[in-house]
Amino acid sequence: MNRRLALVGLLAAPLGARAGAQREEPLMDSMRSALSASIAQAAPPRPKFDDTEARMAYLRWLGAMSERLKKRKTETQIRIEFLETVWYEARRAGLEPSLVLGLIQVESGFRKYAISTAGARGYMQVMPFWTRAIGDGNASGLFHMQTNLRFGCVILRHYLDVEKGDLYLALGRYNGSRGRAEYPNAVFASRRQWLLPGEK
Repeated sequence: MNRRLALVGLLAAPLGARAGAQREEPLMDSMRSALSASIAQAAPPRPKFDDTEARMAYLRWLGAMSERLKKRKTETQIRIEFLETVWYEARRAGLEPSLVLGLIQVESGFRKYAISTAGARGYMQVMPFWTRAIGDGNASGLFHMQTNLRFGCVILRHYLDVEKGDLYLALGRYNGSRGRAEYPNAVFASRRQWLLPGEK
């Protein structure tokens, strides 16, 4: 009987996520304005390419990542839309899509509705204070795929800039564990799973 109650309790508990207790830091007005502008752009357009080679490289990436993600996202259309958005938002923020996929794997396990014990939400485990700091204040919007990916990529880019390009420190700051190795090492390890053959 006790085992059954424990199992019911486990099944009823919300799925947790790995996000740390990222701290809200004061932003200068100019930084707040720049970050607000970064999240305000409309939905991503279909990617456009200057040449056939770039388009083919993108399609190879999309096919390879779709195959790798199939066990976690079984519906083809949802999986492709997710990957297209990851690619677009990562590139828009000047990040590698493989890094963003590695971060999502560590933060939420690719669960759209993941909530951490610290209150971070969605795929990239964005803390709700960011919606007040640079968004419209609607924290429930962080469960919208593109909104979450846009916030997450913009925030990580911001931390990379703050840390003068040091990805190790930026990842620690993103997770609220700056200076500790566990989180950046986990993201770096996960990132390797999302690289194409020949990428480093």
